[in-house]
Amino acid sequence: MDADDEPAQRSREGWWWKALLSGLSLWVATIVVTMTTHSNNLIPTLILVGSFLVPFCVVLFAVERISGAVRSLDVFMAFLLGGVFGVLGAALLESDLHPSPWLGLRVALVEEFVKAALLVLVARSITPKTRMQGGLLGACVGAGFAGFESAGYAFNAAVTAHGISLGPLLQSEATRSILAPVCHVLWTALLGAVIFRAAGSGRFRVTAGVLGAFVGVVALHTLWDSMQDLADGLARALSADASLSGGFYVTGLVLVALAGLASLAFTLRRSPA
Repeated sequence: MDADDEPAQRSREGWWWKALLSGLSLWVATIVVTMTTHSNNLIPTLILVGSFLVPFCVVLFAVERISGAVRSLDVFMAFLLGGVFGVLGAALLESDLHPSPWLGLRVALVEEFVKAALLVLVARSITPKTRMQGGLLGACVGAGFAGFESAGYAFNAAVTAHGISLGPLLQSEATRSILAPVCHVLWTALLGAVIFRAAGSGRFRVTAGVLGAFVGVVALHTLWDSMQDLADGLARALSADASLSGGFYVTGLVLVALAGLASLAFTLRRSPA
């Protein structure tokens, strides 16, 4: 990097957290105006800002750190394709799923497969491929998926039999925004790092490591989605007070998140590539 490029590079650093703070203020302002005016016209704005604030900051974080043959356009395409085509593909493949003890596993298989396929599609021309590139692009695919999925959940929470309800909408957005970095973003980042490491300077390959990582993220996803049922079952098995189920639930989510973060850190550090 030339000396003249260094100030420009430094000026771009930190935009993700600046955008996060600014976006949070904008989200709060939108809530206040919506509650003051009682205008349903602001509901789409509230859903979009609340659902995409954290995912967009993930993209900015990746843009500041991506290197090699990866362009900023590739990062934003990963976000957009991961969001639009991710939720469309998952919705089509999940359309015939019915409630069963295996529902969580089947949903995790579908969603993680769709995100991995989109990541490979976006990054097919990148050479050479490094584990850091895979982790950052995977995080962007997961962020796009999380943003569009959260928007759908927020919309469903807002629509009630009595009209539009702000309380459930805001609760849905706040909860999913806080958890987004340790859900789809983390899982796809982990899988992306392994996929890129296996490819190296060549084409994408299905190796034992890639299959193992896929099984791992599916397991994390399944545990995450099934944690409430597992917590309720544990509380009943221990003949504990039903209120303890909430504690078991939060503890379980924390353990799953830590397992994912530890796996990602191990993957990014185990080789020089």
